[in-house]
Amino acid sequence: MIQAAAKRIGSKAIRTPLLSSPFLDEIAERKVYVKAECLQHTGSFKFRGGWSAVSAIPEADRKCGVIAFSSGNHAQGVSFAAKEHGIPAVIIMPSDAPKIKIENTKAFGAEVVLFDRFNDDRLEIANKANAGRNMTLIQPFDNNEVIAGQGTVGLEIAEQANDANIDAADVLVCCGGGGLTSGIALALERDAPSYTMRTCEPAGFDDVARSLVAGEIKQNAPATSICDAILTPQPGDITFPIMKRLCGTGHVVTEDECLHAMALAFERLKIVIEPGGAAALAAALFHSKDSDNDTMIAVATGGNVDAAIFQMALDKYGSKA
Repeated sequence: MIQAAAKRIGSKAIRTPLLSSPFLDEIAERKVYVKAECLQHTGSFKFRGGWSAVSAIPEADRKCGVIAFSSGNHAQGVSFAAKEHGIPAVIIMPSDAPKIKIENTKAFGAEVVLFDRFNDDRLEIANKANAGRNMTLIQPFDNNEVIAGQGTVGLEIAEQANDANIDAADVLVCCGGGGLTSGIALALERDAPSYTMRTCEPAGFDDVARSLVAGEIKQNAPATSICDAILTPQPGDITFPIMKRLCGTGHVVTEDECLHAMALAFERLKIVIEPGGAAALAAALFHSKDSDNDTMIAVATGGNVDAAIFQMALDKYGSKA
């Protein structure tokens, strides 16, 4: 499925670079590479899954449009793909999502419906918004075509790492519901089986790490974090079995470590990463002793950050970067 998704996506997606810096290597005491998906269309890897899912819908059904729920990056990926296919999109978004993500989703032409993540049932709201419209629901991670689209990141990592003569590495992925992680894991299982997949989550939202230890799905209590892009109640029913089979133990990082990683990425790599998109780099830089590999590849999953949060990172850690 990943190869089929890659063919449908074709040149629509940006082949994002694999970046490195000796300054980051010194901090981690390992070789660190950063897969800069923050430079992807819509500012995150979610474009890949959005395009894969929309393009896979039969044309007769596709013309009715698509509906999705998301805190922002999946929203933008689906909205942009829908716009490019000339079909309508409705996106159900939490009212406390970053303003830049809400505004960007609207700018792509989507109809945005806001909800209270603590008191409302987003699936119920989506069903009401879809009443009589027959739109196709695109889940943010528990969708095979979405997973396949995200897996194209893994295809690129395998090719780029091979060009860099990387024989073994920990591949660190910011993880919410597990769509990107499971997609990359499946791609690397075929193309780079010597690599070790590691999930990265913020403290208090480490449902995947706890689930991997327990061998069964564990949930997070409802709460908020600046790492909004990877806040999910639990891993997906489709994604968890894949991660259970293919991933090593998970990393857990703090919000401050994510802010520090954001400042380092800006000063040393000249890229902008949002807090949730910096979790993997934070793990590579500040938890490297948990790795048995001398090389780490961290996926910088998104760069859609409000200016105030980005300024917070620079004010707090810019001089220390």
